[in-house]
Amino acid sequence: MPLDPELIKHYQKNKDKIKLRLLEFKQIKRENYFYELCFCICTPQSKAKSALQVQNKLQSLDFYNKRFNPVELLNSPLHYIRFHNQKSERLIKAIDYFPDVLAILDSNFSTIEKRNTLQKVVNGFGMKEASHFMRNIGYEGLAILDRHILKNLVNNGIFKKLPQINTKNNYLETEKIFNDFAKDIDIPIDELDLLFWSYENGEIIK
Repeated sequence: MPLDPELIKHYQKNKDKIKLRLLEFKQIKRENYFYELCFCICTPQSKAKSALQVQNKLQSLDFYNKRFNPVELLNSPLHYIRFHNQKSERLIKAIDYFPDVLAILDSNFSTIEKRNTLQKVVNGFGMKEASHFMRNIGYEGLAILDRHILKNLVNNGIFKKLPQINTKNNYLETEKIFNDFAKDIDIPIDELDLLFWSYENGEIIK
C-alpha cells in the first residue's frame, strides 16, 4: 500500500534531514546515555520539546553525579512535565540502576531482547519508551508506537482504527505490521517514524 502523496513529497523534501538526525543518534556519546534515558522517562504525556529542555538542564546541572530532587525543574511553566512528582522520583531512582542499563546494552542480547529487558528494568518504561531510548542512542529497527505514529498508520490505511497497544503482545503485533509496511514501501522504519512525526509537527526533534 503506497504512502499518501503529500507524505511522499514531505519525505523527498526532508529525507536528508531525517537521515542526518538518525546518524546523530548513532554518534551520541556513551556518557550522555543517562540523559537520553531521562528524556524518555519525561516524555510520556508531555511535549518532546519540554522533555528535551529538561534533559539539557539536568545534564548542565550534572544531575547524575549531584543527585538532587529535580521536581521544581519538571514543574516549571517554561517546560512543564506532567506527573512531575512521580517522574522526579523515577529520575532519581534511575541513577541507582543505570549501571544495569549499561550492562544490558553491553550484553550479547539482540536489539529486541535488549529492548524487552530494558522495559522491565527501567521504572516508567513501557515498550514505547524502551524503543525510544534505544533509537535515541543509535539502535535501529524498533517501532516507537506513540499516538502520532498510530494515527498516521490509520491515515495511510494500514489500520481501520487506532490499534490497541496496551499489552506487550499487542505492541509486538502492531510493530510487526509497521515493519512490514516500511519494507513494502522501501523506507526504513526509523526514517518512517521521523517522517510521520515531522509531517505532523513540522520539525524533527527525537
